[in-house]
Amino acid sequence: MILKIENVTKIIQGATVLNQVSLCMESGNIYGLFGRNGSGKTMLMRAVCGLIRITEGKITIDGAQQWKDFSYPDGLGMLIETPVFLPDYTGYENLRLLSCIKKEIKGEDIRKSLIRVGLEPNDKRNTRKYSLGMRQRLGIACAIMENPRLLVLDEPFNGLDADGCEQVKHIILEEKQKGALIILACHNREELENLSDTIYKVEQGRFSTFTDGQK
Repeated sequence: MILKIENVTKIIQGATVLNQVSLCMESGNIYGLFGRNGSGKTMLMRAVCGLIRITEGKITIDGAQQWKDFSYPDGLGMLIETPVFLPDYTGYENLRLLSCIKKEIKGEDIRKSLIRVGLEPNDKRNTRKYSLGMRQRLGIACAIMENPRLLVLDEPFNGLDADGCEQVKHIILEEKQKGALIILACHNREELENLSDTIYKVEQGRFSTFTDGQK
């Protein structure tokens, strides 16, 4: 997969939140986004996932253009901001309902994804009783359960303890080895440096590559 972001600008109520962004990303690589809240990291992720329409520029995947040839990327797995689930259903039931949209995976695939993130597939508790960390784990399980070709993770370590962070880092590297293109936003620069092949510094909607001196 080759993802190209060409001269992408997004303007909201007169404010430029993405400013002439041009990036090229390829499968089998992890691309880290580092910047303050409101810098444009999440907005770019939303644009790539088809959750917003850009004002100018274009986004293409393997030559096909978003909003012309497709709306949402094929093979997309994503966790953007705080995951929200149906509170009166179990974690497994929530993922099972979501899997019915594409009908690409079976119950066993969902169970394996839950185990990978450290959740018990047979847990009978509804998600309203989940801790913040458990909801975060469930969100990551949702993002990976359909074996994504494009994996977009916005602050995936939020709410996780040390063991949870290690599990998620292991999952991210496993997905890279499977050939996924991974876009990762994280406030922890050290974590980004340990995981990413390329890191982009994000400031006021502009993206620039970190140099060795900056690292």
